[in-house]
Formats: sequence, C-alpha cells, structure tokens
Amino acid sequence: MIIAILIFVAVYILILTEKIDKTIIAMFGAFAMMITGVLPYEIAVKAIDFNVIFLLTGMMICVSVLSKTGFFEWVAISVAKLTRGNPLLILVFFTSLTAFLSAFLDNVTTMILLAPVTILVAQLLEISAIPFLILEAIASNIGGAATLIGDPPNIIIGSKANLSFNDFLFNLGPVIFIVFGAFLVTVFFIFRKRWSLSENIKKRVIESVPRLAIVDKKRMIKALLVLSLVFIGFFFHDTLNLRPGIIAIVGGMLMLIICKSGIDENLMKVEWAVIFFFIGLFMVIAGLEHQGVLELFAKTILRLSGDNLFFITALVLCSSAVLSAFLDNIPFVMTMIPVIQDIVNQFALQQQITSPEIIHFKIGYPLWWALALGACLGGNGSLIGASANVLVAKIGEKNRNRITFIRFFKYGFPLMVESIIICLGYLWLRYFFLAKV
Repeated sequence: MIIAILIFVAVYILILTEKIDKTIIAMFGAFAMMITGVLPYEIAVKAIDFNVIFLLTGMMICVSVLSKTGFFEWVAISVAKLTRGNPLLILVFFTSLTAFLSAFLDNVTTMILLAPVTILVAQLLEISAIPFLILEAIASNIGGAATLIGDPPNIIIGSKANLSFNDFLFNLGPVIFIVFGAFLVTVFFIFRKRWSLSENIKKRVIESVPRLAIVDKKRMIKALLVLSLVFIGFFFHDTLNLRPGIIAIVGGMLMLIICKSGIDENLMKVEWAVIFFFIGLFMVIAGLEHQGVLELFAKTILRLSGDNLFFITALVLCSSAVLSAFLDNIPFVMTMIPVIQDIVNQFALQQQITSPEIIHFKIGYPLWWALALGACLGGNGSLIGASANVLVAKIGEKNRNRITFIRFFKYGFPLMVESIIICLGYLWLRYFFLAKV
C-alpha cells in the first residue's frame, strides 16, 4: 500500500513540475506499479477502460474527417459574426453550449467537437484560446453532473442505487442550474475587462461571409449525417445495449467509408498522446485501488462522521470532490457505493425504519446525490481531474495554446470550491431543512 501511494505521489509531482511530458510520466508510473509487484499485469490490463479509449479514438476520427470540409471554420465565423466579435459574449455562448451538450452527451465528446471551433474563433479575433478552453472544460464537467448519462460516475451510481434518468434530472438539475449560473457570474466579473479588440478586427468579423469557409459541402453533409447517427446511438445506447465507445468507433469507421477518406491519414490525426496518457493513468489508479488505498480512505472518513447523517453527507461530498480533483473518480465511486449502501442500512436500523421507500428517499437520496455531485464537480479541481480537461490540454498544446497544470488549477480549483459550497447548501436545504418542515 505504501509503495502504491509513493508511486502515485511521484507521478503526480512529476506531472505538476511539467518537466517531462504527462504521457511519458503516466506510462512509467504504470510500469513502476507492475515491476514493484503492486499491480499484477492481468489486473493492470483489465483496468484500462476501453470504452473511454474507443470513444476518444472514434470521435477524433469523426472530427478529423469533418474538419477537412470547412465545417468548423463555418461555425467559428458564424459565432464570431453573430456576437459582432465580442469575446465575452463568445465565451458565455460557448460555455453555455458546452454545459448543455455535456448533460446529454459524454463531456469528452462535447469537447472534441467544440475545442477546434473555439481555437479557430480565437485565431480569428487574434486572442489567446487558453481561457476559453479551460472554462469550456469546466463547463462540460458542470453540465455532465446534471443527468444520468452526462458523466460516467452518474451512470455507475444510477445502476447500483436504482436511480432513473428523471431522478437525476429532478434532483441534480436544479442545483447544477444554480452552479452554472454562479459560474457564469464569476466568469463575467473576471473577464469583463479582459479583452479589447481593434476596430479593424471587429470590422473584419462583421463583414465576414461564413459560407465561404465551406470547401466540400457534399462531404460535410455526409459527415454530419453520420455524426447525427452517432449522437442518436449515444442517446439510446442503453436500449441498444451498446457502450458509447463502440458506437463512436463504429461511427468513425462508417464516416471513413461514406466520406471516402483514407484511414491512415485520419488515424494520424488521432491524439495518441492522450490515449496513452489515459492508459497509463488507469493503471496507476488501479494500483491504488488494488492495494485498498481508496477503500481505506473512504472508511476512515465515514468513521470520523459518527451518526450524524448531514455530517456524513457533507464528508462524502467534500472528500469525493477533493479526491476526484486528483484521481480518477470512477474507482472512487465504485469503492464508495457499497460503503454508502451499508450506511443507509445502518441508519435505517438505528431509526427503526422498515419502509423501503422512506429508507430510499430520506436516507439514501442525500448520500447518493452528494457522491454524484462531488465526483463530477471535483473533476474541475485540477488538469488531470477529468478526461475532458486532459483532452482540452492536448488539443490546446497541439495548436500552440499550452495549458499548464498551474494555470488550469488557478481557474478550476476556486470554481470547484464555489460549486461544492453551493451543493452543500442545496443538500442541506432540500434534504434536511425542508424535509423537516
């Protein structure tokens, strides 16, 4: 257990220093976990979430094909023209669109689609895309927390706790709406005096003709039709009994066939550094999980809470947020689920409650929602806290908009703290104060 913790800390410090590429560090960390005997090879391989790998690869292929048609340039110029080149309005538009799409699509998919457009808009206005990319990643994690399908932790919690799509929407939707509103207000105050564009740039944007950016209209229509099928597949993946990753990779292959685009050329456009970073990180986190580090942490927190249900709820929320800022939130959620189920049963016995409905709504609800909110919103705490963050950093770096760990932390961590404080107040008001009225 100590070796696992030391390896993780070393990996994290090296990522923080940014002296060596994150992908190399993650792969060496995975190797260290295996060579020291902390993590058996078979378990390390099983720890790789191929749903995420296929999702990333498939959507990157789709974006590669679509990008050659001029579609992203058309969207970028249209948005800039619509807002008359106002960077603050563009920022509000993109973050709002990101949050909305992330509630109904995987937030990684949303960022794969929107990040290239964002960079093109920034280039058009001759400003840095870095603040836009960081805040869009944060918005994607906020939006993804609102629904059952928005973020992987929610899917796991919904399955294990027997919670429906409507349960998530009606219970988490209101607080996420408030959190995102606070996010926009904060962003407005930070950036209201940030940008000042020259009259030449404004005039160029206003007089631009978006349709001239389209270079292959027929191929663009074909690619968008395939992409629409992929999105429909995402919405109905449970009904189809298919993982989103499989739908994405098949969609990517189908787009290559229909648009008559070469596979070698488009595979070269895949961000393989991102793919291997995730593979290494999955293995490093698996080492902690295999040695019982996450389970020990969870049980320690719960022992400190005593028999106060609100205190336990607060601890679950805050600890989930802090851990999810620096670890993969999926193993933590999977570790916490049986622990929370035990807490629910123990409280029911103490209070002599036998009705399954009362146990579910009065005891289970605040704990499940605390875990979901902490795990999803905690991803905003650092650059490696969520898949969307890592992806955006790699896309930015490739386009000369390097997002450092420290810069993301300066934006993300305070906004994470803000969102968790709002969630804590919401949980207390809705499930403890109003429940007694």
